[in-house]
Amino acid sequence: MASAKGKTSLRNNPFEVAIRSLRGGLGYVGFLTFFICICQLIVPLFMVQVYDRVLGSRSLDTLAALIVVAVGGLILLGALEYIRSRVYHILGDRLARRLNSATLEAAVADNLDGHNNHPGQALRDLSDLRQFLTSSSISVPFEAMFVPLFLAVLFMLHWVYGVIAICAATMLVSLSLGMEMIARRPLAEANEASVKSTGQTSAALRNAEVIQAMGMLPAIARRWEQAQYKVLQGLDEGNRRSRAMSALSKTLRYMLQITMMSSGAILVIERMASPGTMVAASIIMGRMLLPFDHLIEGWRQWVFARGAYNRLKDLIGRVEHRPAGMAMVNAEGRLTVDRLGFVPSGSDRAVLRNITFALEPGEVLGVIGPSAAGKSTLARLLVGVWKPTQGAVYLDGQNVINWDRASFGSAVGYLPQSVSLLEGTVRENIAHMSEADPAKVVAAARRADVHETIGTLPHGYDTEIGEQGFSLSGGQRQRIGLARALFGNPAFIVLDEPNANLDQTGEQALMNALMAAKADGTTIVLITHRPSIVAVCDKLLVLRDGGMAQFGPRADVLRSVTASGKAEGALAPTGTVARLVKS
Repeated sequence: MASAKGKTSLRNNPFEVAIRSLRGGLGYVGFLTFFICICQLIVPLFMVQVYDRVLGSRSLDTLAALIVVAVGGLILLGALEYIRSRVYHILGDRLARRLNSATLEAAVADNLDGHNNHPGQALRDLSDLRQFLTSSSISVPFEAMFVPLFLAVLFMLHWVYGVIAICAATMLVSLSLGMEMIARRPLAEANEASVKSTGQTSAALRNAEVIQAMGMLPAIARRWEQAQYKVLQGLDEGNRRSRAMSALSKTLRYMLQITMMSSGAILVIERMASPGTMVAASIIMGRMLLPFDHLIEGWRQWVFARGAYNRLKDLIGRVEHRPAGMAMVNAEGRLTVDRLGFVPSGSDRAVLRNITFALEPGEVLGVIGPSAAGKSTLARLLVGVWKPTQGAVYLDGQNVINWDRASFGSAVGYLPQSVSLLEGTVRENIAHMSEADPAKVVAAARRADVHETIGTLPHGYDTEIGEQGFSLSGGQRQRIGLARALFGNPAFIVLDEPNANLDQTGEQALMNALMAAKADGTTIVLITHRPSIVAVCDKLLVLRDGGMAQFGPRADVLRSVTASGKAEGALAPTGTVARLVKS
């Protein structure tokens, strides 16, 4: 799951697969564009015929026939343009559908690895890339492919027209390359700075209470203003350069149109070309140069789309993609941890090393130890949030990494140290954000002794919570999080500091819930600093500096820890540990 643990192969990379799936549609776009370009020759060729045939012969029948053919061709042109626009929308929707889950999965995984401080940006990048695919800017390279078609027609009218058109195209291509060199860098840097500053500010605003209480708002505002100044400075510089190039491009194009008309007039005066070719050549050259004009005008969209493309490609490519795996059925809760070790990405120091133990269904393990001993890391490894760098965790004989995550989540309960509730109702949060039997939701809430507390909320189980919803106290969040972990009577539960925000009543309710789960045969791993809750444990694991200091029956471990004088930091106070040993 982490980038340090292996990258997704190109063949299996969801991003590469999604991009390859667009090739057929893009080929069809090229096919349509070819006929669109042919149809765009209808008006200039119509004018040639009117000037050279109709006006000379004064034949209204010829004019009528030309009108019928031209109108039919223009109707076909409109239909082809519409079909092409629909293809762009279909391709954009296809890209979004194929990458929605992969992008969300990669953003979550990358955030867990600590690489991505603003995972929401990945979803915005996918949306921006989809919108770019459905915009007119995407047509530029396809229309540029058929510039030789217009050149060939111009040479057929007269070689002078063709030479002028080649010179004009060369000048605009040079301007486009100049735009790439002088405008892309400041726009790209401004875009990246905007992404970074938005992510930092969003993260800061999630701590609004601390910001307000400690008077940090002016400092946060200054940082935001400084970041925005840098963004605006880059955007202004890039836009200034691109607008200058755009103005130069328009001026040059008008001058080229005059040059083409003047050359055509000379050719007509010298009887080297017909009057109709003079007007037609000017129109055809204008159409031929249109892709280069669009490229110069829409360069900003291309720069931003390129940035979104590269960020998505890098994000999805560096995250290991987990296969769906087999669904977990009839879980028993038999846990085996075999020589488990973990080294964080970008570090050479192991947080955990050589952790080995086993639990039978219905056993409760308490994990204790000083701060930074690796307890929360162990919790994440036990439930498959992180992939070990050494050893493995087996649940019912199968590696937890290999289980299908949806079925695994229904068989496993997890309460992290920092309880986060998602945007949604209380009912949805307890039910893992799924449609579930209300009776099961209420049963989980009762086991966590939070049913009556939920009843005091504005709309009970239908109360919206999360960052945008009703504000809950720390104890309420903890107990709703516990109900979420107990939902569905899981076979295996991992609780990381479940009583950190609980009062005495809440802690007693936690003890009752643990005893009930234990009686049902649920295997429980309990990480705690408080000695009071250790009484429910059958076994204890003492971690120190990432290694196993003690493991065994609760009474034996407590006796050994107390005798060695190392209870301080693992469980405190020492006197309480002594009382637990005696009990």
